Amino acid sequence: MDFTKITTQAANMAIAYAPKFLMATITLIVGFWIVKKIVSLFEKSMTKSGTDVSLSKFLSSIISAILKVLVLLSVAGMFGVNTTSFIAILGGLMVGVGMALNGSLGQVASGVMIMIFKPFKVGDLVEIGGGNLGSVESINAFNTELATLDNKRIYVANNNVTGNTITNISGQGTVGVELTFGIGYGDNIDKARKIILQVGKDCPHILDDPAQGVVVANLGDSSVDLATRPFCNSEHYWDVKFYMTEHVKKAFDKEGVGIPYPTMDLNVVSQN
Repeated sequence: MDFTKITTQAANMAIAYAPKFLMATITLIVGFWIVKKIVSLFEKSMTKSGTDVSLSKFLSSIISAILKVLVLLSVAGMFGVNTTSFIAILGGLMVGVGMALNGSLGQVASGVMIMIFKPFKVGDLVEIGGGNLGSVESINAFNTELATLDNKRIYVANNNVTGNTITNISGQGTVGVELTFGIGYGDNIDKARKIILQVGKDCPHILDDPAQGVVVANLGDSSVDLATRPFCNSEHYWDVKFYMTEHVKKAFDKEGVGIPYPTMDLNVVSQN
């Protein structure tokens, strides 16, 4: 084996392809940077025109994917790949790939359905499928991104979004916060009701209209359950929930109203 010949050929190939590799790398980096700028400008122009944020982000994700494919085709052309033939071959493969990626294409179609029917928009607090709860960060071509209260990110496939029950908690602008407080059977219902209403009146986020009410919702095994539904602006949902839960407990303790826990009476019969 002629190592000198092999080394010479390798060196010649490196010299021949090094400029192409360098240019391809620069094109790839600069191309993706330009794509990012174009997408950013597109989003800003859509925002200035008053376009819905959800639609803007959805279209941006699609445009970004298309432009990145074009950059990759340009890089392939630098290495002598016949991009015309490549595109033709790619088109032929799309049928097979489309069948293989039927689920992914279905997700894109589901994303389009979300854009058309608009069950929610970016910024809404939603619950999807009874388990995924969070604020909508973005609606992309393949998934919907939710931000949870503890700063996690949940990516839900679009076909799972449209195929499940969607509860839009904050989409109406105002929202009622469902709360239940249990008191003992020996405690005064009217006194407990007055305390809950006063705490609601003190909460800075609760709206006066509709007025807050307190009703007896259930006679449980060990408690009388009082339900209330104060209304607030959507963005203050959690503020009201946490405020009411804490301050009602403190007010109950101060006024001597008990919050019972399950108990059991045992009757022991002695047999001689």
